[in-house]
Amino acid sequence: MRNKYIENFEKAQTSEKNIPDFRAGDTVRLAVTIKEGEKSRIQAYEGVCIAKRGQGTGATITVRKIGANGVGIERIFPLFSDSIEEIKVIRRGRVRRAKLFYLRDLAGKKARIKELRRK
Repeated sequence: MRNKYIENFEKAQTSEKNIPDFRAGDTVRLAVTIKEGEKSRIQAYEGVCIAKRGQGTGATITVRKIGANGVGIERIFPLFSDSIEEIKVIRRGRVRRAKLFYLRDLAGKKARIKELRRK
């Protein structure tokens, strides 16, 4: 049971953001604002969403991408953060789990996720 004042506040915060419907296994591209000194720029971060957790304004997603030399890079993003400008779903993955932490142990072609076919 949650406090009704907190629920109303969270509803006001979450209604401003336009977040597409996606789940673990989907490849997403996030436009992240990066501040360097007094300047700021938008940089894309593209990878596989391996986990979604939390609810309301505390919801987060974990996105994993493969960086230089085949090193895996994971970042946890708060969904309703001001640093996230936009979220785009690039492709939908066909997975049978809600958390894809097993991808950390896989490399190369074994770490690929099949694309979900819509009928």
